[in-house]
Amino acid sequence: MKRRTMLWGCLIGVVILFAVHQYDVAQANAAKPVLPIATISVSQALRDCKATAKYREKTTAENDRMDAEEDKLSKEIQALAAGLRAGALKPDSADYMQQYQDLLQKQAEFKIMQELNPQKKALKHQLWTEKLYKEILRITKELASQKGLALVLAVDEPEFPLTRYEDLAMALRTHKVLYNGGCLDLTGEVIAELDKEEAKFTN
Repeated sequence: MKRRTMLWGCLIGVVILFAVHQYDVAQANAAKPVLPIATISVSQALRDCKATAKYREKTTAENDRMDAEEDKLSKEIQALAAGLRAGALKPDSADYMQQYQDLLQKQAEFKIMQELNPQKKALKHQLWTEKLYKEILRITKELASQKGLALVLAVDEPEFPLTRYEDLAMALRTHKVLYNGGCLDLTGEVIAELDKEEAKFTN
């Protein structure tokens, strides 16, 4: 009987010690300070907001128009060149010289268009991205201030496989946050705020 009582006492003691230990662990975890650090995927915010969807739609239409103009001019050049080669017009005639002049003018126009259009597209995209990025920075600062955050890190994972060495070199230079477990992710909130201001970018 005495032995059984001692055994029960030991078991109860073990249970109590285990419970106390678990409580201490829970208290320690609760007492751990939460780091005031958050992250944001800037590329995702740029890509997924509503304003970008409308920008893409509008830009695609404009790019298609430019490409159609180039294609039309190219066909006109081909037609003029074919007409001159056909020999229907005498080289010393006024009509031949006029057609030849038209060909040279259109070729010059086509060359300018080929050089200018890509620059127009690139500049438009650059200005758009810059405008939206500034807004992302502003919103991020406001959210960080509201939440009492001390630091917000940009986390944009490289998309593997990287087919060019230049892309790998860029990833090595820019991909600095290798792990961010437990940090608050502000990306969704930033996108939501951008969507509220969609009209600012699409009008």
